Amino acid sequence: MTHPALARGGLYALTDGPRDHLVVQVAAALDGGARMIQYRDKTRDTGRRLEEARRLQALCKQRGVPLIINDDVALAVAVGAAGVHLGEDDAAPAQARAALGASAIIGVSCYDSIERARMLAGRGVDYLAFGAFFASPTKPRARHASAALLRQAACLDLPLVAIGGITADNGGPLVTAGARFLAVISAVFDAPDVRQATRRFNDLFPTDSA
Repeated sequence: MTHPALARGGLYALTDGPRDHLVVQVAAALDGGARMIQYRDKTRDTGRRLEEARRLQALCKQRGVPLIINDDVALAVAVGAAGVHLGEDDAAPAQARAALGASAIIGVSCYDSIERARMLAGRGVDYLAFGAFFASPTKPRARHASAALLRQAACLDLPLVAIGGITADNGGPLVTAGARFLAVISAVFDAPDVRQATRRFNDLFPTDSA
């Protein structure tokens, strides 16, 4: 059963902190129509990360948009985030579910592997993320996924997320192939106008998702 917060597709905006104007930029992405926000900061600055995550959670709660925390279950619990995104070296979905509760959104990276997606689909996760679909400045050495993988994963009956080098110019075929969400970093947060950059993605989705 699809998590209610994932029923409508759209842009999934990922931060890549630290950023000087993080909260302002996320607010602009929400103004532009982002459907989900992920707080992604790989530094070890525990105090700053906690403060930023708290501010983003307050902002996202006010706007009715889920905040997902990348990799860090404890941080997600501490700020009351909507959920967590897990990679292959992170906590198991069952551990995250136990910590965050039945209503949390648990997302997982499947990279270029349909086998990993099949395995995780049976472990109570809420969405499956595949990528990278295009060259990504965030992860230049990321494994490559194809649109065919999204079509192959449709039978798993979970929302699919596409990530990796996605722009408003190249993302359309991924939505057509089955991506409910396009996860984007640079094409949104490195844009001169974050709000307008976000809005460009809205046109890629069916009207019943926008």
